[in-house]
Amino acid sequence: MENKEVYTYTYSAKEQEEIKAIREKYERPTKTENSMEKLRRLDAAVTQKATAVSLIFGVIGALIMGFGMSLVMSEKLGELLGMESVAAMILGIPIGIIGIALVALAYPMYNRIVKKERDRIAPEILRLTDELMK
Repeated sequence: MENKEVYTYTYSAKEQEEIKAIREKYERPTKTENSMEKLRRLDAAVTQKATAVSLIFGVIGALIMGFGMSLVMSEKLGELLGMESVAAMILGIPIGIIGIALVALAYPMYNRIVKKERDRIAPEILRLTDELMK
């Protein structure tokens, strides 16, 4: 008869949490989303969409403003584009102003998107909060 030795090892609590987190990534979702999770998800979705759109808008505006500033401040960029330095400066000022306007409009755009999304999601949020408060 053979004597088989069996080794067992238990992981620490921190490692157990990490193992569970990795496992959850690969498991198919079997449980249904409860009302509180859905409420949190809907609430976060409002600001996430607004943040993404306004950040993209602001970054594009900053890049346009930087291009305009480069035309005004650098003679070489104007020469590279086939313009004289005075023409590049004159063209760079309105381009920079357009960029500044786009950057300045990013925050009002954020507020408008948040308001529209909140109005759109309000009935579902109110229904879920009524359900949770009972």
